[in-house]
Amino acid sequence: MEKETFLAKNINEFYAEGVNALKRNSCNSATSLFFKALAVLADWIILTKEGFMPKTHSERFRILEKKYPEVYHILDKDFPAYQNSYSISLNKSIAEVIKNDVERIAKMCKFKLG
Repeated sequence: MEKETFLAKNINEFYAEGVNALKRNSCNSATSLFFKALAVLADWIILTKEGFMPKTHSERFRILEKKYPEVYHILDKDFPAYQNSYSISLNKSIAEVIKNDVERIAKMCKFKLG
């Protein structure tokens, strides 16, 4: 499977599973899944615009900060919630913020969710 197609499939899978988790009030799972959708969406942007995929979170963040600052600021803002999803109980509003950020970035880069 082509990398771009593979990433698109993962973005949609993480997003859809995040929506399902949110419906069940599984806010930590939803937060984690929505952030994964964001991270893979960032990789999709980098792949489609730069022709390669970052190998690490650090590389992703460096590229985004330099070339795609609006996307970088969203991921940077949401990253602590993703980290916290491992160790504290998160509420629905945090998951919804990250869900909205996925939708916002998808719209910005003309990626069709769903």
